[in-house]
Amino acid sequence: MSITLTNYSEYTLKMSNLKKISDLYLLQQIELHHNNINYGVASLSFVPIISELIDLFSIKSISDYGAGKKNLQKGLIQNGRHDFEYYPYDPVFPEYGPPKEADLVCCIDVLEHIEPEYVGNVISELASITTKYAFFSIHLGPAVKILNDGRNAHLIQKPTSWWLPLLCAHFEILQLQSHNNAGNGFWMILIPKNNQGN
Repeated sequence: MSITLTNYSEYTLKMSNLKKISDLYLLQQIELHHNNINYGVASLSFVPIISELIDLFSIKSISDYGAGKKNLQKGLIQNGRHDFEYYPYDPVFPEYGPPKEADLVCCIDVLEHIEPEYVGNVISELASITTKYAFFSIHLGPAVKILNDGRNAHLIQKPTSWWLPLLCAHFEILQLQSHNNAGNGFWMILIPKNNQGN
């Protein structure tokens, strides 16, 4: 595999005016994705909820922010769902292209992996691409995986009360539920403040 820092830096700068990931951390994420086939499978456990939301809110398009290997799409198709447009985004996979607007924006077990200095930019971008609803899940504690520099793969390990003000700056929360899928966390259904789900 041939990865050049210049190519990925140029791509990340073109994606948005807001920086969302450092060059070094992007390379670490590329390494994790390419060396670990089980990295990024958390979305599979949320397929039943997403499938329910498709029906409940008449969802026609899904933007999978931090899509990894597109396991959310694979899980929905295996569940017999073919009735939606799917737009993956992940800086590790530049072939997916930039984030796209959708009826439902999913960000599943991604935000805790974001570098703290960029998490506000990421949440702002999530709000900007959410046309109707969003589904986020966030783990609160450490990950099993360790980065090659010794840091835990969950760069942000904060309680729900830390996350809520950041999210509520851009979204209204329709539902919040704690979970224990591979560790303590919560998931939520939200609408962006700029359109209130209309």
